Amino acid sequence: MDYGPSSMDSSQVKKEQMIKLNQKLKDELWWLVISVDYDYSRITIAEHEINGDVLSLWLEDKHDFKNSLDECLQLDISLKNFAKMIRADNLNSYEGTKLHPKGNFAYKTRIEISEPIKWYREDASTTEQQWAREAALKNVLTQLVESEVRSEEPEAGSLESEAGAIDTDYEWNYDE
Repeated sequence: MDYGPSSMDSSQVKKEQMIKLNQKLKDELWWLVISVDYDYSRITIAEHEINGDVLSLWLEDKHDFKNSLDECLQLDISLKNFAKMIRADNLNSYEGTKLHPKGNFAYKTRIEISEPIKWYREDASTTEQQWAREAALKNVLTQLVESEVRSEEPEAGSLESEAGAIDTDYEWNYDE
């Protein structure tokens, strides 16, 4: 079973599980997204570190490697939020079969290997740790884009939404 970034669905992460992005961080992340010409695959994690209760990721463009971490964008994610992302993406668990203790029947379920941060530090392979960091980055970028799209949607009853309804109701007749 593949648990790599390609098999993860960032929509599984609920809104309340996402980290709060302040305006300065949003601006810096948008600057990075624009500098990679909206090619998110060019954004890479140059370095990472867990310090206290925070996972720090230093981000850079794969086509423009920086000489020092000071030149990279530092993204700090609390370990509490990182743990929520690991759990939501099912990185610290696998699908397995359990026997019901009283019902004498087997059922499929997700079996947690260990708590998310303990799994990340002690049980995950180097590759799985990398997948977890990449999943966190993907979740943050997804949240950034989705929050921007939501903030640009016209409100019901606004002139923009009514004009949009007019445009979509009109039909072109090419036969005339």
